[in-house]
Amino acid sequence: MNSPSPKPHKAASSKSPEHQDTLYESRKKLYVRAVTGVFANWRWALVWITQIVFYGLPWLSWNDRQAVLFHLTERKFYIFGWVFWPQDVFFLAILLIISAYALFFFTAIAGRLWCGYACPQTVYTEIFMWIEQKIEGDHVRRQKFDQAPITGAKLARRGAKFAVWGLVALWTGFTFVAYFSPLDELLGSVATLGFGPWELFWILFYGAFTYLFAGVMREQVCKYMCPYARFQAVMFDPDTLVITYDEERGEPRGTRKKGIDPRSVGKGDCIDCGICVQVCPTGIDIRNGLQYECIGCAACIDACDQVMDKMSYPRGLIRYSTENAMKKHWGRKEIVGHVLRPRTLIYGGVLALICIAFVWGLATREPLRVDVIRDRAALARELEGGLIENVYRLQVMNMTEAPRRFRFEVSGLPGVSIGGESRIEVGPAATQSVTLQVLVPYDAGKPGSNPIAFQVTAEDDPALSLREETTFLFPR
Repeated sequence: MNSPSPKPHKAASSKSPEHQDTLYESRKKLYVRAVTGVFANWRWALVWITQIVFYGLPWLSWNDRQAVLFHLTERKFYIFGWVFWPQDVFFLAILLIISAYALFFFTAIAGRLWCGYACPQTVYTEIFMWIEQKIEGDHVRRQKFDQAPITGAKLARRGAKFAVWGLVALWTGFTFVAYFSPLDELLGSVATLGFGPWELFWILFYGAFTYLFAGVMREQVCKYMCPYARFQAVMFDPDTLVITYDEERGEPRGTRKKGIDPRSVGKGDCIDCGICVQVCPTGIDIRNGLQYECIGCAACIDACDQVMDKMSYPRGLIRYSTENAMKKHWGRKEIVGHVLRPRTLIYGGVLALICIAFVWGLATREPLRVDVIRDRAALARELEGGLIENVYRLQVMNMTEAPRRFRFEVSGLPGVSIGGESRIEVGPAATQSVTLQVLVPYDAGKPGSNPIAFQVTAEDDPALSLREETTFLFPR
């Protein structure tokens, strides 16, 4: 992988300020040329899919509530028919592991697919660049527009662009907060301008960074801030599909008339038009080899294929290929055959196992949870009639979205019983606590700790039942 190294900074120099060596290259604004083609269509398909999902989910209803809501105040996560509690953090951990292995798996197969097609930075940059193109024109007109003197028309057009960017960014921030605060409450806050401090902070914070990253910084985020660009190389190997320039076919570069056989004039297929650089969102030249700044968007492939079509040359001068394929002149069949190799098989196998475990865990997840806590203020008390009393506090979590009436039973010692009320009403997706007195004859157990168990059963659904073990203490 080719990676440009920064020039060393010289602390002392007699050079004039404009000739001083610097540690970082100053940024040159990119005027990215729009491109069409197969991979551009894929990128825009992912833009539409991801944004329909992102902006649309908070508006969906499920059981008279928001379908997807990570309600931080209630400490409940609603995802369609599932209700997750803080105790379900295990599923979040598994989901993060799945995401990590999926990244390893797809990167080992075809490089930075995530960066090029589905990363939020890529998606929102595409959206903001489309807005910019519609208001200020194509890449040539935008460059001339920036260089033109300031006029009222220029300020109006530039202001319109910034305003549309701002609206998109604010709506993005609003939608983000709607995943953590109920949408109906947020809409009511919009009408009355009565946002809570944290809601307002996160709307503005997320919106501001969307505007900054997608509208202003753009390629700098991918080149300097994204950690994935730095460690991607360890996930590549000679059989990883990456965007490559066929140097053997393309060199030496040079201009020529359309329809001329390049070999007849001692040149390769590359006409050195530079369009592959003009369409690159990070401004690199793929003909210099694989570089860490390449996000794998394949815009250069679409652009080069169009040039090849115009020149009546075969497509694929820039294409998805592998290091081994380029060296050994493999065809598509050999490239696909090397996709299944030890690294991808291991990643894929582990990913499949974790996904199966995750689905199995969701499918077998109990809709009832009970926590039993002994009253530590009075561990054991002797009552009249030769009975020993222990007091327990049971916290019942009804993880279904229907109200339930639960019945409590206790077992484990001869003559054990519950004193007082042994039933409780629990609302949908709610938690209810109850204090139970457990009575046991004095001679029914040994001094110290004795095992017992509570059985909690839904009266309207006997299959919804849970057994929770604890201990009963006898005085010594």
